[in-house]
Amino acid sequence: MGWLDGRVALVTGGGSGIGRGVVETFIEEGAKVGVLEISPTKVADLKKIGAGVEAVQGDATILEDNGRALSKTISRFGKLDILVCCPGLFDYFIPLKDLPVAKLGDAFDEIFAVNVKSYVLSTKVALEELLKNEGCIVYTLSNSSFYPAGGGALYMATKFALRGLVTQMAYELAPRVRVNGVAPGGTMTDLRGLKSLGEQGRALGADPSKAEEIRRTNPLRVVATPKDHSWAYVYLASKERSRAVTGTIIQTDGGLGVRGLTRLSGLSEDRTTKKATH
Repeated sequence: MGWLDGRVALVTGGGSGIGRGVVETFIEEGAKVGVLEISPTKVADLKKIGAGVEAVQGDATILEDNGRALSKTISRFGKLDILVCCPGLFDYFIPLKDLPVAKLGDAFDEIFAVNVKSYVLSTKVALEELLKNEGCIVYTLSNSSFYPAGGGALYMATKFALRGLVTQMAYELAPRVRVNGVAPGGTMTDLRGLKSLGEQGRALGADPSKAEEIRRTNPLRVVATPKDHSWAYVYLASKERSRAVTGTIIQTDGGLGVRGLTRLSGLSEDRTTKKATH
């Protein structure tokens, strides 16, 4: 038996990266999954997974597209138990002092629309069904929701905003709907830059040097895959296993919160590691 047997989920931004990992693992664990994905190519690829997926092309920042995804998911699978939000854009670590004044407003609107507004819209659209079925919500945060230098000022602000959304929604919807989050660490994915800054064609996972940077900066020395993160979503979505959990954020970041001051981790003894962490 799977942890999500008989459950129906809607995953926004589920066409690649962590979202795609969540879709695939949910299917493996017995769920049926609707997906809202902006890329037609990724939608076509999702449909290859099989009958357990209802892939809908649309923009999670648009209320009507969220509504279509919900309607198609319910029409296909009969109900909704789980909402998972995964859309994201990245600002590629640009400091506020380096953001051109002429582009600041557009960049702010673009990244907040995807990283925050879409989560609010998806939640609003799915709320009636989730309340009816006493379901759950899982938001995608980031190590940038807790620690500096995981992005630039705009990205960091969006991820801290999602911490607030987890807290408020968990309060508002208790006791009928549980609301939690997963905060992944660095992951090699197709996370894209901002069109307003001319970086829409840039993908975080396209830089091979990034993997080694991720590895040497977390105590577990892990470059996590989307699959690694997806199991935290499965746990939080499983009513039988996490029924007493709400307002919680699981940090799947290799242990960034326990980094040492003198060396990265307690068993790090080699000189290369010491040099890299001082």
